[in-house]
Amino acid sequence: MKKPKITVIGSINMDLVTSTDKFPEQGETIRGTQFQTSPGGKGANQAVAAARLGANVNMIGLVGEDSFGEQLLTNLHNEDVDVTNVAKQKGTSTGLANIVLSEKDNRIIIIGGANEYVIPSYLEKCKEAIIESDYVLLQFEIPKQTIEYCLEICAEHHIPVIVNPAPAMKLSKKAWKQATYITPNETEKKQLFQNQLDERFIITEGKQGVSYMEDNQPKHVAAHDVEVLDTTGAGDTFNGALAVALAEGRSVTDAIIFANGAAALSVQKIGAQSGMPTKEQVFNFLHKD
Repeated sequence: MKKPKITVIGSINMDLVTSTDKFPEQGETIRGTQFQTSPGGKGANQAVAAARLGANVNMIGLVGEDSFGEQLLTNLHNEDVDVTNVAKQKGTSTGLANIVLSEKDNRIIIIGGANEYVIPSYLEKCKEAIIESDYVLLQFEIPKQTIEYCLEICAEHHIPVIVNPAPAMKLSKKAWKQATYITPNETEKKQLFQNQLDERFIITEGKQGVSYMEDNQPKHVAAHDVEVLDTTGAGDTFNGALAVALAEGRSVTDAIIFANGAAALSVQKIGAQSGMPTKEQVFNFLHKD
């Protein structure tokens, strides 16, 4: 099977991850149990997920002129992600995510840094890579106008797009209509779409699984019963895997089953990218019985 070409346009962050036995209350100081830095950013996470699952992945984004930026570029290169369209933005820091892990959940604060400079004029320089893609994958850690501009390009050239609306941000009605698939979690669905549901929506519901529509009928894929250590990269793994499966020509149901299995594997390790599986690992997991 020919490797699908997937372009990911989005954030590239360094994750600063603190683990604790409980989340602190307002004004409370507590002791943490572990600290580590790890590559992250929803864009970079989804790019790594898709690359590990066998796609040819082109990343479009920016890092700062600092040590974190160098580390993140090296990491993407080592993950076989094409970084031709990742540049260093002068005078700003690389994006950061401060992540607190506790009670099998997470709380995250994002600092945009260089990601805020991924603007339409920068996207224009990378247009050729976009229009050569089998699928484009977008998230909301870059400016709104860039997301809407990308959707315009893809609509003009008939390139299918998965829009992962995280963190939640409103787009124009025209932009939403240009998305091929929209993949909110439960919270994002309530904030952005309320009771709206059509066959473009694929809703991730954590331990409840995934809901979607097919042939005008509601469908559901149950979550796998696994030991959860870190949910940070689960949604990004799901979206990267979904893009790969759809780009390979699988049905929506088969693509969701594949992505759901990949996400289940990802939550069993600490770190957004460290638990992302290979295609062989997902296949073995889904056929273990």
